[in-house]
Amino acid sequence: MNDLNKALGDIGSIRRQMARSTEFRGYGPATLAGTGVLAIAAAAAQEFLLPDPASHIGAYLGIWISTAILSASFIGAEMYARTRRIHSGMADEMIRMAVEQFLPSVVAGALVTLVLARFVPVSLWMLPGIWQVVFSLGVFSSCRFLPRPMAAAGVWYLLTGLACLALADNRALSPWAMGIPYGAGQVLVAAILFFAAREGSDEN
Repeated sequence: MNDLNKALGDIGSIRRQMARSTEFRGYGPATLAGTGVLAIAAAAAQEFLLPDPASHIGAYLGIWISTAILSASFIGAEMYARTRRIHSGMADEMIRMAVEQFLPSVVAGALVTLVLARFVPVSLWMLPGIWQVVFSLGVFSSCRFLPRPMAAAGVWYLLTGLACLALADNRALSPWAMGIPYGAGQVLVAAILFFAAREGSDEN
């Protein structure tokens, strides 16, 4: 029994090593581009429904948190289906690896939001910038198993987040301080994945 457990453990280790050295293809370009469009739509909705977000911060958070949850649901559902189809036997390891890379940034962003909303509400104007900087860290963390140009998307989110923080006041709560960075950023991510997939097909 001990030999069997050791053999199973060795097989699991080999599968994890193979997953770490394989480019992850579970993210669908069309869905990612769709989340960029969703961000633009959320920004348009905020501009129409919430002309003074600083005075209605709960509604502001509701718009963007619900947008993030909806986007994550779309990406997660397609990621599961694509990974099962493309990576087949290593699907579980690849999904686990993708989640492990991005989850810390998601948790960090959620906790920062909770702490600022609960204890430092006067600083909530910083959230758009913080969200984008934290998101960039998730992108950078995922770059090692995604196409190399994906680092450009990480740089984009880092720079837009710093730009939002540089506003240093409630202008950072403008709908387009979120809509433009995430709208353009997700389309950039989708384009990188699309062209990387085409290059891979051409090589084959």
